[in-house]
Amino acid sequence: MKALRRYATAAFAVACLHLIFGAIVRISGSGMGCGDHWPRCYGSFFPPLDRPDLIIEVTHRYLASILLLSLIAVLVAAWRRRMEPGVGGRHGVLRSAALAVTLGFAAALLGAMTVKLGNAPFATLAHWTVAMSLVAAVVATVIRTGGLGGASAMASTRSAKAMRGSAAGAVMALLTVVMGGLTAKYPGAAVACLKFPQCGTNPDVALSAVHVQLTHRILALVVVLHLVGLAFAFRKRMEPPVLRRAAAIAAGLGVLQLLVAGAMIGMHLPPVLRSLHEATGVAVWIGAFALAYLARVRGGGGAAVGALHEPTVPAPSADEFVMADAVRTATVTTPRIAFASALAEAPVMISSPVVAEQAASDRAAIEQLIDEVNSEESLDGLQPVEAPVVVATAAEPLSDTTAAVPDVDGPAARPVTARPKMMHSVAVIVARGADF
Repeated sequence: MKALRRYATAAFAVACLHLIFGAIVRISGSGMGCGDHWPRCYGSFFPPLDRPDLIIEVTHRYLASILLLSLIAVLVAAWRRRMEPGVGGRHGVLRSAALAVTLGFAAALLGAMTVKLGNAPFATLAHWTVAMSLVAAVVATVIRTGGLGGASAMASTRSAKAMRGSAAGAVMALLTVVMGGLTAKYPGAAVACLKFPQCGTNPDVALSAVHVQLTHRILALVVVLHLVGLAFAFRKRMEPPVLRRAAAIAAGLGVLQLLVAGAMIGMHLPPVLRSLHEATGVAVWIGAFALAYLARVRGGGGAAVGALHEPTVPAPSADEFVMADAVRTATVTTPRIAFASALAEAPVMISSPVVAEQAASDRAAIEQLIDEVNSEESLDGLQPVEAPVVVATAAEPLSDTTAAVPDVDGPAARPVTARPKMMHSVAVIVARGADF
């Protein structure tokens, strides 16, 4: 699993770098740096690097190829280890790796469509949405291998509120980044608002472009407020530390995104620095998705692959009982023996070998007392009394109802009816005073 974690982490790093270059390609207008040629760039995989837009576009394509190769490497490594626990089957690394490879090829095909259609807005938006889904699949793969806090999340439990709240944050974050992609490509939407946090409508753009920009801003503000609220709520409810850290990171990235957005508009940053806004937006989406996945990795209908199961209490074995039969019935012929039986009726908790040894010693003392009384002839005329002598029980005392007591001679359990608590009679009290 450690090797898979290294492969998945490397693929995640390449995916993040690829997304950053994608933002630079779109903001710098380098999407058509290679013309409408795909997969070659002007008929060559290694064209002359004589133009900045060509360099940016071809570098983006190289990173896309490296990302696909890294995803395929993760898939092959998971396939070779598919028989290991946590790799094959449902919630396994193999399935998430296969999904990542599928989304990687889909993103490549949509990229080709974007080039062939001359960077049409709807094609670019589809390409951007699939790219967000791809990075989410890579994040899920890393978490399933135990990275990004996955190992800690698998070994902990969390509340249903944490699952619902983090899932809502991830959905809103995805809508926000998709709207961000639409804002960047919709004609005039990127410059529709000239102020921050107020809009300051630009009269040179259409009203629809202003609506797109405002929708993106409102969604971004709601996401940040939601993530900040989750961070405080998780700390107040004492959720697992891994979730508290993930919520704090996601909230911090959201606040940073608002600051970058304000600086981008207020300081009129150049295109290269404006890509920082998109990079932090992607980071918010990654943080929100990772938080949601960590919150559901254990509680959402089954643990993720490689999860650490909660410890269970093993059934008591034969060695944990003082004797083979947990209850034996003795015929008591004197009130003195009845009192001894009453003393023996108290259950003995077997929690350690020392306690078991002490219980065995007490039982031997009681049986010796019974033998001594049976040998006396002065009490032969008294009425015999039937009383069960409880030698030892398992983890819990016997109740007044029928209980199943393990039988060391066989796997089946046999019902035993425990005798109700015995009231001390006058004869027992007299016998106790005479003997003790």
